[in-house]
Amino acid sequence: MAAHLRKKLQGREQETTPAQKPRRRTDVRLGLPALLVWGAAVAGAWLSPVLLALLCSGLLVLATALLARSFRGGKPRATRRSFLTTTSVALVLAAAAAAHSAVSSSQRHDGPFAEAAAAGKSVVAVLEIAGPARALTLPGQAGTPERWSVAARTEEVTVGGTVIRTRAELLVMGARGWDNVVPGQLVRAAGKLRPPEPGQQEAAILSASMAPAASGAVGADAALAGEVLAKQLRGRYVAASSFLAADARGLLPGMVTGDTSALDEGLSAAMKTVGMTHLTAVSGANCSLVLGALLMAARSLRVPRVPAAGLALAGLGMFVVLVGPDASVLRAALMGSIALASLAGGRVGRGLSYLCLAVMGLLLADPGLATSFGFLLSVLATLGIIVLGLRIMDWTPAVVPRWAAAALAVPLSAQLLCGPVIVLLQPQFSTYALPANMVAAPLVAPVTLLGTAAVPLVAWAPWLATALIAVAGTFSAGVAGTARTAAGLPGSVLPWPEGGFGLLTMVLFSVLTLAALWGAARPREALRMVLGLHARTVGMLNAADNRFQALSVLYWRPSGSLRNRSRFGGGGLEARVGRGRLRHCTRISGRNPPWPQPKPPEPNQRRPMWPPGGT
Repeated sequence: MAAHLRKKLQGREQETTPAQKPRRRTDVRLGLPALLVWGAAVAGAWLSPVLLALLCSGLLVLATALLARSFRGGKPRATRRSFLTTTSVALVLAAAAAAHSAVSSSQRHDGPFAEAAAAGKSVVAVLEIAGPARALTLPGQAGTPERWSVAARTEEVTVGGTVIRTRAELLVMGARGWDNVVPGQLVRAAGKLRPPEPGQQEAAILSASMAPAASGAVGADAALAGEVLAKQLRGRYVAASSFLAADARGLLPGMVTGDTSALDEGLSAAMKTVGMTHLTAVSGANCSLVLGALLMAARSLRVPRVPAAGLALAGLGMFVVLVGPDASVLRAALMGSIALASLAGGRVGRGLSYLCLAVMGLLLADPGLATSFGFLLSVLATLGIIVLGLRIMDWTPAVVPRWAAAALAVPLSAQLLCGPVIVLLQPQFSTYALPANMVAAPLVAPVTLLGTAAVPLVAWAPWLATALIAVAGTFSAGVAGTARTAAGLPGSVLPWPEGGFGLLTMVLFSVLTLAALWGAARPREALRMVLGLHARTVGMLNAADNRFQALSVLYWRPSGSLRNRSRFGGGGLEARVGRGRLRHCTRISGRNPPWPQPKPPEPNQRRPMWPPGGT
């Protein structure tokens, strides 16, 4: 009885030991659907509507065949049925993405609007603004930008007296006046159409010849009240930051509200050199900080978990409206939320599933994201954080604080996965990217939180907003100083091969970096793995040697037939007796050689000089 109780207590102690808790496996079941949906969306940007229709039909037929096979007679294994069902659903989702892409593809290739764009005709169009204006600056240009690009959707287009009512995506290139438009606004514009570059999602590009005019739609101004208010707050925030130093004055509004109009060109180039471009505007890190701060504040007030999550998401929505509901901002908010949920919950598998669901949802809603490098980098950075970030944090020794481990793991994991794609865009290697991001990481949080808190206070309590802006500006100046210092160090930028070879070499470099980090963090396990690989290699060589000997015994016949030879005097190799180093018969093996030998010379007979040995 005592022994039974002792075993039971030992079992309970083992169950409660945290070191022996099983780690949740990474759930990759949604990876295949996400990849198939992404591939179908990419095909939609390049294929014609006819080919896309054939692709949709083929995907649906294949999905039906797999689904029928999973339920065909008998009881298949659960894993096989689950795989076939998941693949069928993935193919159906890919067909939906291809069908959505076919609609925009038909607008790019067929119809009167596509013909007008191909002919380069002048039009008058009623447009709905789909995104904020982006400045078009040339290298070396200083001052206020003269031209802007704006994403829009057509409501109606007039070409030569003919009115075309279509809903097509358009990119407007205009001069002054286009910087004041806000998303959701209806405007009237005139200009000349031209076809887009291959692979782009837009149906045409409009070179505007006039400033945008109000379309006269009833109720449009009331619907845009929130956007107009957010734009005014961003402008007042830039004005309230004018007392800061030059670098802080340009960087702080960009990190808080996404307004980079006052950013110095030299600072922008320095941050690009050291891989800190994501800090010049609102990114997933900013959204994660805002969401995490709101969630912690709600939980500190003893708000239950579900209402606290709702309040945090509502606050994040207000932050997105403040920055501007651009596609990149919405994507950053979604990816930041997924990364924060994965890191906070410590559930790698669930975080990856959420990421795959978010990717599929975004691509089904907007297939044009499939060809966007910004979307790809955002997904890869989030994937690196939720898959490699927690593992790198676990590798660090227990004496290292958790916040220090996170400061290393988050930028490193994102850099390892984004590096190969960055090399395709810019074939160079930023030597000090990781140290610079690690130094700047503790400064980003106060800039984001204090700077965001100062935005509504600009209108309600300007004196308090000025104090918060001054503190946040000090930290932003530290970020700018880190970028300029790292960019000025020798060898800050090294050339890297271009194209596919550069991508493969960067992938190899990332793998070696991850392996070196693991070996440095856990030297005993690394040594044990090296010894295990050595033992396995020796075993493989011995197995190959045994197989070679067996083949030599079967296929090597120097003379005569093996049937007419004795075991010790016949031709061929000996199986077990009288073998040398390489396990074959030699003259010094202690046995009779397997081939006939000449008789030794007589005592008085002179031994010939050639061939040696008298043979």
